[in-house]
Amino acid sequence: MTQSLNLIGWLVCIIYSTIPSYWLLIHPRANYWRSRGRSPYRVLLPVWIAMWIVAGLITAHWRRVALYANSWSWVPAVFFFGAGFWLYSQSRKHFSAKQLGGFPEVMPGAHQQRLITTGIHSHVRHPVYLAHFCEMLAWSLGTGLTVCYFLTAFALLSSALMIRLEDKELEQRFGA
Repeated sequence: MTQSLNLIGWLVCIIYSTIPSYWLLIHPRANYWRSRGRSPYRVLLPVWIAMWIVAGLITAHWRRVALYANSWSWVPAVFFFGAGFWLYSQSRKHFSAKQLGGFPEVMPGAHQQRLITTGIHSHVRHPVYLAHFCEMLAWSLGTGLTVCYFLTAFALLSSALMIRLEDKELEQRFGA
């Protein structure tokens, strides 16, 4: 059971840790993606999947290295899983799946453009990213895997850059 949870935690952290890098492909080049005649997802999604593979290959050697192994570590992990799921549920009340997928950023003519400032978004600027972090932290705490902590740290650092670029792009679309 522990090996299965560790494997799942590693794979989930790989995917979550590449989300900021995926968005770094979009936000600095939003005008480029909007100007293309075809859906940019024909390029973006395969590149994102390639990121998973590269991250998996880079971190595979350390996927069994644990800082600790204690079943009690899942107790605080459950709290962070719950916090993450709660943030996701609150975000969905005012934030559509298409917005989450970035359709307004890259295909503006086909989707409504509006800045969300109600609900959870009136309290937390980026609740979905915070939810991602909670999920990664939960897997890191629960598994105790060094690689999960490393991937979480990488996601935090790349998120800081990505959020700056996203905010700049939002200011260009909606004003300061």
